[in-house]
Amino acid sequence: MRQLSILSGKGGTGKTSVAAAFAALIPSKVVADCDVDAADMHLILEPQILRRENFAGGKKARIEHDKCKACGKCRELCRFGAVSEDFAVDPIACEGCGVCVWNCPEKAIALVEDGSGEWYVSQTRCGPLVHARLGPAQENSGKLVTIVRNEAKRIAQEQGLDYVLVDGPPGIACPAMASLTGADAALIVMEPTLSGLHDFRRIAELVAHFKQRGWACINKWDINPDLTERMEKEAGSLGIPVLGRIRYDKAVIKAQIERRAVVENGASPAADDMRALWRRLKDELV
Repeated sequence: MRQLSILSGKGGTGKTSVAAAFAALIPSKVVADCDVDAADMHLILEPQILRRENFAGGKKARIEHDKCKACGKCRELCRFGAVSEDFAVDPIACEGCGVCVWNCPEKAIALVEDGSGEWYVSQTRCGPLVHARLGPAQENSGKLVTIVRNEAKRIAQEQGLDYVLVDGPPGIACPAMASLTGADAALIVMEPTLSGLHDFRRIAELVAHFKQRGWACINKWDINPDLTERMEKEAGSLGIPVLGRIRYDKAVIKAQIERRAVVENGASPAADDMRALWRRLKDELV
């Protein structure tokens, strides 16, 4: 069983389109949608939820009013202004630091788990999917990514599947690091723009830091062939070979509207490119 993480240095490069194509092409795998802050793989794979679990990303302060003497110590010490004049805690402002808990003379404040979202085990036409929904303004998405990835790995081992296919989050923050942890390899999806080149350099450094094998592909390469060649040369110098180019193709948009991966809609330039990309990547993963 191999874990492949599909990443990008920035959002909007087509990472999920590539991941969805691979989900349709790989027969023996479980898909893990680890872009928990803005999950969208479910929009394509249309999952049937088999199991759902609550996720608590952290803790928030709660004042027990039957014990509170309204001394004001918590309001005085809270640097986030989370305690109101009537001694109610604003859950959005509260950072769960615990200063109010430790300093309350009446022991009237406790830290309680804060429900931050849910995660799911589902079945799709392309096989099992583990995905999640993080609530608005919630944190600790790296922790939720780890839960999703570990559950996907457990399912792969239990069912004897060949791959864990991770649709990772864009960027280089904690969720991306959690998506790379334990991976056998990473595929970086780039786009031929200056911002795409800048952010590719950052994600390439992250892959190198984790000592992962890495490859890249360039999506919509034909919108800027000169920059595509420049990016291929730079990627090679960073030890991340470019395995394929994917043409700009309205068939991708059409497939998304129909809630399908582009390779499920027959022949098209992008579908052919993604099939070729998977053949090359599969050979590298052996």
